Order: sequence, then C-alpha cells, then structure tokens
Amino acid sequence: MPAQPKATLEKLLELLGFPTTVEEHVMEEGILLDVKTEESGRLIGRQGQTLADLQYVTNRLLFQQDSSSPKVLVDVGGYRAQAREALVKKAKEAADKVRRWGDVVELEPLSAFDRRIVHQALKEDPDIETHSVEVEGTDKKAILLRPKH
Repeated sequence: MPAQPKATLEKLLELLGFPTTVEEHVMEEGILLDVKTEESGRLIGRQGQTLADLQYVTNRLLFQQDSSSPKVLVDVGGYRAQAREALVKKAKEAADKVRRWGDVVELEPLSAFDRRIVHQALKEDPDIETHSVEVEGTDKKAILLRPKH
C-alpha cells in the first residue's frame, strides 16, 4: 500500500495532542506538508528543532510503510520558508564580505539541512566557494566561504 504522507502526519499530530490542519503540496524535491495550528511555537521548537524531529519521524514512518515513498518536508505556518530566506540572505551577505575583503568567512555551525541551503544559494556564484568543516568538540559542521582562485 502506498504511504499516505498527509494522513500519517495528521494522525501523528493528533496522537501528540495538537489540533491542526495539514495542507499537502507536491514539489520537485518531494512533498511539502504545511501544518496550520494555534500552537505553532510548540511545534517549531527552539531553533526549529521540534519541527526537524517531527519531519524525521514522519519520514521514518512513511519509509517503513513504503520504501519508495517521496521525501516529505514538514513546515509550520511558513516557518521554514522564512528561515530559508533569512539563511540565504545571511549567506549572500557573507559572500559580499569575502568579495570585499578577500578573507575567509565562517558561518556558525548549521544542521545538514541548513548547510545544503547555503551551498545551493552560492553554488552559481563565480567568485565564492563553500566548504563544510567540522567544528572541534561537536558533531556539527560550519561553512567556510572563500574566494575562488
């Protein structure tokens, strides 16, 4: 039986005690499930961690039902879209600093999801190259921006 992303997330949220409605949007990279709720702050969590965990659990449940299930992106009230725009803006500002001063700029440690957004945002930039580097003493990685030679 094919996985039912919207129904799976709705059931999970119901079991967790969140009254919500979920809108499903098909995108190139998978399915976006946008959650509408009065308690968006609790579902997003600190720095989006609860939202990331909810997305992970949803994808695991769907994959168990059907290993060919498309990847699901879970968003709450447009939080991810706003966070993505802010991250792209920060990456472009850092790239401008690299261009202006010729120095390496390091962004703060980011999740794999966020690092991918930064790499994608700057991959077409002819003057800048990006590299993920491990942050000593943590399991996180930061991104270094440097001039292309």
